[in-house]
Amino acid sequence: MSNIKLFESKQIRSVWNEADQKWYFVVADVIQVLTDTPNSSDYIKKMRKRDEELSKGWGQFVTPLSIDTIGGKQKLNCADAKGLLRIIQSIPSPKAEPFKQWLAQVGSDRLDEIENPELATQRTRELYKLKGYSDDWIEKRMRSIAIREELTEEWKNRGVKEKIEYAILTAEISKATFGLTPSEYKEVKGLKSQNLRDHMTDLELIFSMLGEASTKEIAVNTDTQGFEQNKRAAKAGGKIAGDARKQLEIKSGKKVVSSENYLPENKNKEIL
Repeated sequence: MSNIKLFESKQIRSVWNEADQKWYFVVADVIQVLTDTPNSSDYIKKMRKRDEELSKGWGQFVTPLSIDTIGGKQKLNCADAKGLLRIIQSIPSPKAEPFKQWLAQVGSDRLDEIENPELATQRTRELYKLKGYSDDWIEKRMRSIAIREELTEEWKNRGVKEKIEYAILTAEISKATFGLTPSEYKEVKGLKSQNLRDHMTDLELIFSMLGEASTKEIAVNTDTQGFEQNKRAAKAGGKIAGDARKQLEIKSGKKVVSSENYLPENKNKEIL
Protein backbone atom coordinates (compact mmCIF):
# COMPACT_ATOMS: atom_id res chain seq x y z
CA MET A 1 0.00 0.00 0.00
CA SER A 2 2.83 2.40 0.80
CA ASN A 3 3.98 2.15 -2.85
CA ILE A 4 0.71 3.61 -4.16
CA LYS A 5 0.56 7.39 -4.13
CA LEU A 6 -2.58 9.43 -4.76
CA PHE A 7 -2.66 12.62 -6.83
CA GLU A 8 -6.15 14.13 -7.00
CA SER A 9 -7.53 10.72 -5.91
CA LYS A 10 -5.81 8.93 -8.79
CA GLN A 11 -3.25 6.22 -8.17
CA ILE A 12 0.40 6.50 -9.15
CA ARG A 13 2.52 3.40 -8.54
CA SER A 14 5.97 3.96 -7.10
CA VAL A 15 9.07 2.22 -5.80
CA TRP A 16 11.42 3.46 -3.08
CA ASN A 17 15.08 2.89 -3.98
CA GLU A 18 17.15 2.45 -0.84
CA ALA A 19 20.42 2.82 -2.78
CA ASP A 20 19.87 6.45 -3.76
CA GLN A 21 17.06 7.21 -1.28
CA LYS A 22 14.60 8.26 -3.99
CA TRP A 23 11.07 7.51 -5.08
CA TYR A 24 10.66 6.26 -8.65
CA PHE A 25 7.22 6.66 -10.25
CA VAL A 26 5.59 4.75 -13.11
CA VAL A 27 5.77 7.16 -16.04
CA ALA A 28 2.59 5.85 -17.69
CA ASP A 29 0.61 6.53 -14.49
CA VAL A 30 1.90 10.10 -14.34
CA ILE A 31 1.02 10.69 -18.00
CA GLN A 32 -2.47 9.35 -17.41
CA VAL A 33 -3.26 11.58 -14.42
CA LEU A 34 -1.86 14.70 -16.10
CA THR A 35 -3.52 14.24 -19.49
CA ASP A 36 -6.50 11.90 -18.85
CA THR A 37 -5.39 10.04 -21.97
CA PRO A 38 -6.95 6.58 -22.47
CA ASN A 39 -3.65 5.36 -23.96
CA SER A 40 -0.51 6.42 -22.10
CA SER A 41 1.83 4.45 -24.38
CA ASP A 42 0.52 6.21 -27.47
CA TYR A 43 0.78 9.61 -25.78
CA ILE A 44 4.40 8.92 -24.77
CA LYS A 45 5.31 7.96 -28.36
CA LYS A 46 3.82 11.19 -29.72
CA MET A 47 5.42 13.25 -26.94
CA ARG A 48 8.88 11.85 -27.68
CA LYS A 49 8.36 12.42 -31.40
CA ARG A 50 7.63 16.13 -30.93
CA ASP A 51 10.37 16.61 -28.31
CA GLU A 52 13.57 15.30 -29.87
CA GLU A 53 15.78 16.32 -26.95
CA LEU A 54 13.58 14.39 -24.52
CA SER A 55 13.66 11.39 -26.83
CA LYS A 56 17.46 11.48 -27.11
CA GLY A 57 17.87 11.58 -23.34
CA TRP A 58 15.02 9.18 -22.56
CA GLY A 59 17.37 6.55 -21.16
CA GLN A 60 18.78 9.08 -18.70
CA PHE A 61 15.33 10.08 -17.42
CA VAL A 62 13.60 6.69 -17.39
CA THR A 63 14.56 3.37 -15.79
CA PRO A 64 12.69 0.03 -16.12
CA LEU A 65 11.84 -1.24 -12.62
CA SER A 66 9.86 -4.19 -11.28
CA ILE A 67 6.30 -3.12 -10.39
CA ASP A 68 3.31 -5.07 -9.06
CA THR A 69 0.57 -5.28 -11.69
CA ILE A 70 -2.65 -7.29 -12.07
CA GLY A 71 -0.69 -9.80 -14.13
CA GLY A 72 2.13 -10.06 -11.59
CA LYS A 73 5.44 -8.21 -11.35
CA GLN A 74 6.45 -6.48 -14.59
CA LYS A 75 9.24 -4.17 -15.68
CA LEU A 76 7.70 -0.73 -16.22
CA ASN A 77 9.36 2.55 -17.15
CA CYS A 78 9.86 4.68 -14.04
CA ALA A 79 11.45 8.04 -13.32
CA ASP A 80 12.60 9.86 -10.21
CA ALA A 81 11.48 13.41 -9.41
CA LYS A 82 14.20 14.99 -11.58
CA GLY A 83 13.30 12.80 -14.56
CA LEU A 84 9.58 13.50 -14.16
CA LEU A 85 10.15 17.24 -14.03
CA ARG A 86 11.88 17.01 -17.42
CA ILE A 87 9.09 14.87 -18.86
CA ILE A 88 6.43 17.27 -17.54
CA GLN A 89 8.01 20.07 -19.57
CA SER A 90 6.66 18.31 -22.66
CA ILE A 91 3.12 17.93 -21.31
CA PRO A 92 0.75 20.86 -21.84
CA SER A 93 -1.44 20.33 -18.79
CA PRO A 94 -3.03 22.68 -16.24
CA LYS A 95 -2.19 20.02 -13.66
CA ALA A 96 1.56 20.37 -14.23
CA GLU A 97 2.21 22.94 -11.50
CA PRO A 98 0.05 21.22 -8.84
CA PHE A 99 1.80 17.96 -9.74
CA LYS A 100 5.23 19.51 -9.23
CA GLN A 101 4.18 20.64 -5.75
CA TRP A 102 2.77 17.17 -5.04
CA LEU A 103 6.03 15.58 -6.20
CA ALA A 104 8.05 17.71 -3.81
CA GLN A 105 5.68 16.87 -0.96
CA VAL A 106 5.94 13.11 -1.61
CA GLY A 107 9.73 13.32 -1.36
CA SER A 108 9.50 15.36 1.81
CA ASP A 109 6.97 12.93 3.31
CA ARG A 110 9.34 10.01 2.77
CA LEU A 111 12.19 11.76 4.57
CA ASP A 112 9.79 12.52 7.43
CA GLU A 113 8.76 8.85 7.57
CA ILE A 114 12.37 7.73 7.87
CA GLU A 115 12.74 10.03 10.88
CA ASN A 116 9.32 9.09 12.30
CA PRO A 117 8.00 5.65 11.19
CA GLU A 118 4.61 6.38 12.79
CA LEU A 119 3.90 8.78 9.93
CA ALA A 120 4.15 5.91 7.44
CA THR A 121 1.62 3.96 9.49
CA GLN A 122 -0.72 6.94 9.56
CA ARG A 123 -0.53 7.37 5.78
CA THR A 124 -1.17 3.66 5.24
CA ARG A 125 -4.31 3.98 7.36
CA GLU A 126 -5.43 6.96 5.28
CA LEU A 127 -4.90 5.06 2.03
CA TYR A 128 -6.96 2.10 3.26
CA LYS A 129 -9.67 4.56 4.30
CA LEU A 130 -9.70 6.13 0.82
CA LYS A 131 -10.11 2.66 -0.66
CA GLY A 132 -13.31 2.18 1.33
CA TYR A 133 -12.18 -0.12 4.15
CA SER A 134 -13.98 0.21 7.51
CA ASP A 135 -12.20 1.59 10.58
CA ASP A 136 -12.52 -1.75 12.40
CA TRP A 137 -10.98 -3.65 9.49
CA ILE A 138 -8.15 -1.11 9.19
CA GLU A 139 -7.27 -1.53 12.87
CA LYS A 140 -7.02 -5.30 12.45
CA ARG A 141 -4.99 -4.94 9.26
CA MET A 142 -2.52 -2.56 10.89
CA ARG A 143 -2.11 -4.95 13.82
CA SER A 144 -1.57 -7.84 11.40
CA ILE A 145 1.19 -5.85 9.70
CA ALA A 146 2.90 -5.26 13.05
CA ILE A 147 2.68 -8.95 14.03
CA ARG A 148 4.06 -9.98 10.65
CA GLU A 149 7.01 -7.60 11.04
CA GLU A 150 7.73 -8.95 14.53
CA LEU A 151 7.73 -12.52 13.21
CA THR A 152 9.98 -11.84 10.22
CA GLU A 153 12.41 -9.98 12.49
CA GLU A 154 12.56 -13.07 14.71
CA TRP A 155 13.18 -15.28 11.68
CA LYS A 156 15.97 -12.99 10.56
CA ASN A 157 17.60 -13.11 13.98
CA ARG A 158 17.25 -16.90 14.09
CA GLY A 159 19.09 -17.71 10.89
CA VAL A 160 16.36 -17.53 8.25
CA LYS A 161 18.06 -15.62 5.44
CA GLU A 162 16.81 -16.59 2.01
CA LYS A 163 13.64 -15.05 0.55
CA ILE A 164 12.42 -18.51 -0.48
CA GLU A 165 12.73 -19.67 3.15
CA TYR A 166 10.46 -16.85 4.32
CA ALA A 167 7.93 -17.89 1.67
CA ILE A 168 8.07 -21.55 2.73
CA LEU A 169 7.63 -20.72 6.43
CA THR A 170 4.71 -18.43 5.61
CA ALA A 171 3.11 -21.19 3.53
CA GLU A 172 3.50 -23.67 6.42
CA ILE A 173 1.67 -21.33 8.80
CA SER A 174 -1.07 -20.71 6.24
CA LYS A 175 -1.55 -24.43 5.51
CA ALA A 176 -1.82 -25.28 9.19
CA THR A 177 -4.13 -22.32 9.90
CA PHE A 178 -6.46 -22.40 6.91
CA GLY A 179 -5.66 -25.64 5.06
CA LEU A 180 -4.44 -23.55 2.13
CA THR A 181 -1.12 -22.15 0.94
CA PRO A 182 -1.13 -18.40 0.13
CA SER A 183 -1.25 -19.15 -3.63
CA GLU A 184 -4.21 -21.53 -3.15
CA TYR A 185 -5.90 -18.94 -0.93
CA LYS A 186 -5.51 -16.32 -3.68
CA GLU A 187 -7.26 -18.65 -6.11
CA VAL A 188 -10.20 -18.98 -3.71
CA LYS A 189 -10.51 -15.19 -3.62
CA GLY A 190 -9.91 -14.67 -7.34
CA LEU A 191 -6.72 -12.67 -6.78
CA LYS A 192 -3.62 -12.42 -8.95
CA SER A 193 -0.82 -10.08 -7.84
CA GLN A 194 -2.87 -8.38 -5.11
CA ASN A 195 -1.88 -8.66 -1.46
CA LEU A 196 -3.88 -11.55 0.02
CA ARG A 197 -4.31 -9.97 3.44
CA ASP A 198 -5.75 -6.80 1.95
CA HIS A 199 -8.64 -9.03 0.85
CA MET A 200 -9.20 -10.99 4.05
CA THR A 201 -12.32 -10.68 6.19
CA ASP A 202 -12.06 -9.73 9.86
CA LEU A 203 -12.04 -13.37 10.99
CA GLU A 204 -9.46 -14.39 8.39
CA LEU A 205 -7.17 -11.60 9.60
CA ILE A 206 -7.67 -12.64 13.23
CA PHE A 207 -6.71 -16.26 12.60
CA SER A 208 -3.82 -15.19 10.39
CA MET A 209 -2.52 -13.04 13.24
CA LEU A 210 -3.01 -15.88 15.73
CA GLY A 211 -0.96 -18.26 13.59
CA GLU A 212 1.92 -15.84 13.20
CA ALA A 213 1.86 -14.61 16.81
CA SER A 214 1.86 -18.23 18.03
CA THR A 215 4.76 -19.08 15.73
CA LYS A 216 6.78 -16.18 17.10
CA GLU A 217 6.07 -17.19 20.72
CA ILE A 218 7.15 -20.78 20.05
CA ALA A 219 10.31 -19.60 18.27
CA VAL A 220 11.25 -17.29 21.15
CA ASN A 221 10.48 -19.70 23.98
CA THR A 222 12.16 -22.72 22.37
CA ASP A 223 15.04 -20.68 20.96
CA THR A 224 14.69 -22.01 17.41
CA GLN A 225 17.74 -21.68 15.19
CA GLY A 226 17.95 -22.14 11.44
CA PHE A 227 15.38 -22.98 8.80
CA GLU A 228 14.37 -26.50 9.88
CA GLN A 229 13.69 -25.61 13.52
CA ASN A 230 11.71 -22.55 12.47
CA LYS A 231 9.76 -24.66 10.01
CA ARG A 232 8.64 -26.93 12.85
CA ALA A 233 7.68 -23.86 14.87
CA ALA A 234 5.70 -22.50 11.92
CA LYS A 235 3.72 -25.71 11.64
CA ALA A 236 3.06 -25.74 15.39
CA GLY A 237 2.04 -22.07 15.49
CA GLY A 238 -0.23 -22.50 12.51
CA LYS A 239 -1.83 -25.59 14.07
CA ILE A 240 -2.81 -23.58 17.16
CA ALA A 241 -4.69 -21.13 14.92
CA GLY A 242 -6.03 -23.96 12.75
CA ASP A 243 -7.46 -25.84 15.74
CA ALA A 244 -9.13 -22.64 16.99
CA ARG A 245 -10.57 -22.00 13.52
CA LYS A 246 -12.04 -25.51 13.32
CA GLN A 247 -13.63 -25.16 16.74
CA LEU A 248 -15.25 -21.88 15.74
CA GLU A 249 -16.56 -23.42 12.52
CA ILE A 250 -18.10 -26.31 14.48
CA LYS A 251 -19.77 -23.99 16.97
CA SER A 252 -20.91 -21.36 14.46
CA GLY A 253 -21.74 -23.68 11.58
CA LYS A 254 -19.97 -21.33 9.18
CA LYS A 255 -16.63 -21.58 7.35
CA VAL A 256 -13.98 -18.97 8.12
CA VAL A 257 -12.24 -19.18 4.73
CA SER A 258 -14.19 -16.99 2.34
CA SER A 259 -14.10 -16.02 -1.33
CA GLU A 260 -14.95 -12.47 -0.26
CA ASN A 261 -12.52 -9.86 -1.55
CA TYR A 262 -12.26 -6.12 -1.97
CA LEU A 263 -11.73 -6.01 -5.72
CA PRO A 264 -13.69 -3.13 -7.31
CA GLU A 265 -15.42 -5.48 -9.76
CA ASN A 266 -16.41 -7.93 -7.02
CA LYS A 267 -20.19 -7.93 -6.69
CA ASN A 268 -21.13 -11.32 -5.35
CA LYS A 269 -19.41 -12.03 -2.05
CA GLU A 270 -20.02 -15.73 -1.73
CA ILE A 271 -19.03 -17.59 1.40
CA LEU A 272 -17.49 -21.01 0.75
